[in-house]
Amino acid sequence: MSDEKKVVLITGASSGLGRACAAHLVTQGFTVFGTSRQPVEMPTGVQPIALDVTNDVSVEQAVTAVLKKAPRIDVLVNNAGMGIAGSIEETTIEEAKRQFEVNFFGVMRLCQQVIPLMRGQGNGRIINISSMAGMVGLPFQGLYSASKFALEGFSEALKLEVEAFGIEVVVVQPGDFRTRFTASRKLVEAAQGSHGYSPLFQRVLQRYVEEENNGADPSLVADLLHRIILARAPRFRYRVGVWSQRFYVGLRPFLPNKYFTNLIATFYGLRD
Repeated sequence: MSDEKKVVLITGASSGLGRACAAHLVTQGFTVFGTSRQPVEMPTGVQPIALDVTNDVSVEQAVTAVLKKAPRIDVLVNNAGMGIAGSIEETTIEEAKRQFEVNFFGVMRLCQQVIPLMRGQGNGRIINISSMAGMVGLPFQGLYSASKFALEGFSEALKLEVEAFGIEVVVVQPGDFRTRFTASRKLVEAAQGSHGYSPLFQRVLQRYVEEENNGADPSLVADLLHRIILARAPRFRYRVGVWSQRFYVGLRPFLPNKYFTNLIATFYGLRD
């Protein structure tokens, strides 16, 4: 896309990566609409839109609200997400459904509302914020990983379906960043009193917290998003975060599965 003023819709823009991206794009001259479930103060210049990605009506109303203020939507950034932690055995189906409602079906709802607009325009760019966890199944965050694995496959298929209409699909895979994601993570209810998994779970959870607290600055994602929007021919997939995490994930295609699994298990303290 050229550097002329573009209209960008970013979900989950009230905090974390979404807020950093929205704030940065405004300074670069873009018209930015940022969504959140609750009324919150957005960065200066970001136009707030109420949106619950788990609700069909809310998604439709949010897109309509944008189009009342802007003639088009050039870029959709599906950033809204949440994480649950706990063993797969102890995660209820309802808890798993909630994870997918936000991280997967929320993206699908936005795409289904925005793609017809982009087809009519003859162009557009959809940027789905996945995760390095969409390439590696993380212990005690299995449902979070599953939702991101699903998003990866969804995005690959979507790219093939819409490219004939001038619509590009890009996936961004962040590692750990210093955001409110750590404090906002939900623990499955059964994890509170788990006896069988408790020692392992607490050890792994502590490692997650340490990695996130020492993670990269969200400005890295904001800068990357800006470059993707301006790129004439963006790649399909971008990985962003601290070097060590990008290195570990990058090893996956080259290592036998048992060696890679051992590497991940050791990293998270599941093996000596």
